[in-house]
Amino acid sequence: MNRQFSKIMLLFLSFLLICPAFINAEGPKQTERQTQELSPKAAQLMADLRVLWTEHAFWTERYVVSAIAGHEDQEVVLARLLKNQDDIGNAIKPFYGEEAGSTLAKLLREHIQIAGKVLAAAKSGNQPDFKKYNDEWFKNADDLTDFLTSANPQFDKNVIKEMFYMHLKLVTQSVAARINKDYNADIAAFDKNLAHLLHMSDAITEGIIKQFPDKF
Repeated sequence: MNRQFSKIMLLFLSFLLICPAFINAEGPKQTERQTQELSPKAAQLMADLRVLWTEHAFWTERYVVSAIAGHEDQEVVLARLLKNQDDIGNAIKPFYGEEAGSTLAKLLREHIQIAGKVLAAAKSGNQPDFKKYNDEWFKNADDLTDFLTSANPQFDKNVIKEMFYMHLKLVTQSVAARINKDYNADIAAFDKNLAHLLHMSDAITEGIIKQFPDKF
């Protein structure tokens, strides 16, 4: 099933590489121009990272649904979601090395583990715990921002931080909507989160290409 899903995502992301305006409402013409100028290696990196961040959105939503409903697949879905964090870490190792890739995976795993605590607190209505873990969640976003901007001076710290913050806000909207059984709002939040993560993925790709032009 995972192999089939990956194939579907590759086809979907290949379409997005041809029509990038669908994923960047803020600047479709600029994104389309940048995409057309990519070398084959750069285009492949963009496609690979888009698949990984699409999976991040997909499996996060699957986990939210499963955890709130108390489904039997909750732990299995969580394991698959955590694997996605390792995959994203592995994707940067060719550029930043083994240790850096492992560090990114560790921070992203923490991102997911804290998210589970935020979700549980929201589901139970425990406001003190929700605030505690939500603060930890945003601190983790700061740590991810610091890591990426330290590794790559091409990244604008304020831009990267805001991207992570927006991701957390959209996931929170999705959780709140599903708890309140407002499924239309949940779907809308997921759609926004997916588009946002694709935009963030492209920003990361562009930063890597600028930092390592000889590799592309």
